[in-house]
Amino acid sequence: MPVGVRLVQKVSSTRTFARIAPHVIPAMDRTVHRLTRGRVLLSARMLPGVILTARGARTGQPRTTPLACMPERDGGWLLIGSNFGRPGHPAWTANLLAHPDADVNWRGEDIPVRAELLAGEERAAAWRSALEFWPPYAAYQARVEREIRLFRLTRR
Repeated sequence: MPVGVRLVQKVSSTRTFARIAPHVIPAMDRTVHRLTRGRVLLSARMLPGVILTARGARTGQPRTTPLACMPERDGGWLLIGSNFGRPGHPAWTANLLAHPDADVNWRGEDIPVRAELLAGEERAAAWRSALEFWPPYAAYQARVEREIRLFRLTRR
């Protein structure tokens, strides 16, 4: 593993990162994604990323969120609701629970998807894969009492 990736993993596991990143990274990603017409997602330089558009759980209005993701072999994605190891579930997870049909922008392509909250052994296997993919998720889980939500997105 390159030294730069190890350094980013170490930094992203800290509580300071968890306080700052949720305010900086999504805003930066949204802006760059919009300016490049979907061709660039800055955070994807370290982790693959999608722009998720899901209907709000309460309002039904479209909500757009840049997210790190784990691409799966079948062409779908795994989304990890880590919220950078902060106490509450991220809002986008409630949106997917209420409205599982959504869209992602993946490398500039808009793709309709269906989200499924993983549970049981399926979740356990996905969690093991997520930890291999990005070890800081273990530090995020250790900081919170809630179980981090995992969603599998499949193309509709």
